[in-house]
Amino acid sequence: MTQLLHLDTHVVVWLYAGEHDRFPSGLRRRLNTDSLRFSPMVRLELTYLHEIGKLTEAPHRIITELEKAIGLAESTLAFGRVIDLAERATFTRDPFDRIITAQALCARASLATKDARIRAAHPADTVWD
Repeated sequence: MTQLLHLDTHVVVWLYAGEHDRFPSGLRRRLNTDSLRFSPMVRLELTYLHEIGKLTEAPHRIITELEKAIGLAESTLAFGRVIDLAERATFTRDPFDRIITAQALCARASLATKDARIRAAHPADTVWD
């Protein structure tokens, strides 16, 4: 049975760029076997990064390519449920990190992230190994 794995923004960017060597071997295996999802907040963060010039590719292109290539899909959880949980997150003031993490937790999924703050706050719900 496949597990559900949510992806943090940097994971989406690195997958699109083909930078698979950035991922530890255990995570690479999961990226090949799990059902991959992302929060709509990842799409918004990609837009922000594109607007400030940190990404050259348009977010729509990144998402569309990964949907076709690896079956990545946007999470469809009710936003109100996600925000209910994000409101209680105190590990960061970053709204992107709070909502992306809350989305994965609401879905009862692991979150693939290199972010040490997120992993420290949610060690049982994050993967980077």
